[in-house]
Amino acid sequence: MKIFLKNTSLFQGIQEEEIKALLPCLGAHKKSFQKGEILYQAGDTIEEVGLVLEGSVNIVVNFYWGDSVLFGHIPKGEIFGETYAAIPGKELLCDVVAAEKSSILFLNMNHLFTTCQKSCSFHNRLVHNLIQISAQKNLNLSQRMLHTASKSIRGRLLSYLSEQSIKNNSRHFQIPFSRQELADYLGVDRSALSNELSKMQREGFIEYKKNDFLLKEGGTDF
Repeated sequence: MKIFLKNTSLFQGIQEEEIKALLPCLGAHKKSFQKGEILYQAGDTIEEVGLVLEGSVNIVVNFYWGDSVLFGHIPKGEIFGETYAAIPGKELLCDVVAAEKSSILFLNMNHLFTTCQKSCSFHNRLVHNLIQISAQKNLNLSQRMLHTASKSIRGRLLSYLSEQSIKNNSRHFQIPFSRQELADYLGVDRSALSNELSKMQREGFIEYKKNDFLLKEGGTDF
């Protein structure tokens, strides 16, 4: 596990032996979840940051009348819950749900912010990494706001798919969402989204199968 953690954004620049020393200081413990299992519910207060070791989790906002919106997707190697864990007593406004069979490493936020008794020289690096991750998440939220700025479904799709192409440095890529999850993320009806995707494929703008997409130039192949 230490080799895996070394390659995550949270533990970037920290060596395996240093991670071994850090984990007890952070109150680290691991827990497994089945697909659809709720890790946290809206209204909960949390003191721990979750790091996805296996699988992935979704951040879901449920409305009083029964509708829900997929607010975010946390893949393997990334963290969640840090904003709420940093504010004692702050109640969650969303659910955290296992998108698939998942294993999560939980770390105590207070221990993360507080220099341990061993005065680990690499503890500051961990805090630095956490700040960078939080800044990146703010950028991601801004990107989502950009994707949903258009009033049309096509406009939202074009914005999202263009961003995914740039992110993957390729016109051929896979997205992390199912159709329903993508519809929730873009704030549109699933049937209307599927119809628009089919129309865009017929018009030669894209090719897709499930979550595999290929962007095309001006309606022509390349």
